[in-house]
Amino acid sequence: MLQALGRGRSIISFAQQCCKPACQLASPCLPIHLLGAGWSDTWGVDEMTLSYGDHLPDEAELRLCGDVNGKRVIELGVTSAVNSIGLARRGARTMVVDPSGDNIALVRRHAEANEVAIECHLADLADLGFATSASVDVVVCVGGLDRVDDTNRLFRQVHRVLKTGASFVLALPHPFGNMIHNNTVQHSYWGLLQPHTVSSLFTTLSRANFQVDVLLEPEPRTPNAMVPPTLLLRARKLGV
Repeated sequence: MLQALGRGRSIISFAQQCCKPACQLASPCLPIHLLGAGWSDTWGVDEMTLSYGDHLPDEAELRLCGDVNGKRVIELGVTSAVNSIGLARRGARTMVVDPSGDNIALVRRHAEANEVAIECHLADLADLGFATSASVDVVVCVGGLDRVDDTNRLFRQVHRVLKTGASFVLALPHPFGNMIHNNTVQHSYWGLLQPHTVSSLFTTLSRANFQVDVLLEPEPRTPNAMVPPTLLLRARKLGV
């Protein structure tokens, strides 16, 4: 039941050997560009949770991923929140995929500072060949979908690596947010400035044999918000 509430591969593996207390982390997280009006690209790192966007409820409140202790989790795309750190500190066996060497370096720095091991893969988000079929418990993609040219291929690869019934959690700029600029409607809901509509996401997920069971449009904790800046979905893998 749907719950509606509001190119070649280069792999870098990092295992923590040198420890440094998290409180000694001197530099703030680096800004990482995310498409979509209303999205902040500089929200900070919380080393114990998973962020879905600036001024929004986080995983501790929404519980889209559930208990990840001892589970294999892939993060697709790195945000400045460095969600992989929160996942690893909650006991997840965490893997990160990102096509940017700078983003991978960011994860490695925070992993060292937080004394956690994270498996990093410098690759396109759909290049999941490092994971065997039906071996992953959760896949999380916060803000990375707009960097993917072939969404169908990505969803098929995520379906392949997930266990049956496992969760694919997506957060992306809300389609309505791309219409608004300076509190006025500037663009059509459809067109080049709108990489994803709600219906296209549902259709693509369904064709990849996922079933969406949670759809969220959280109200940001900022004044004067006219539309939800973020669309959150959780889809479950059907079949094998």
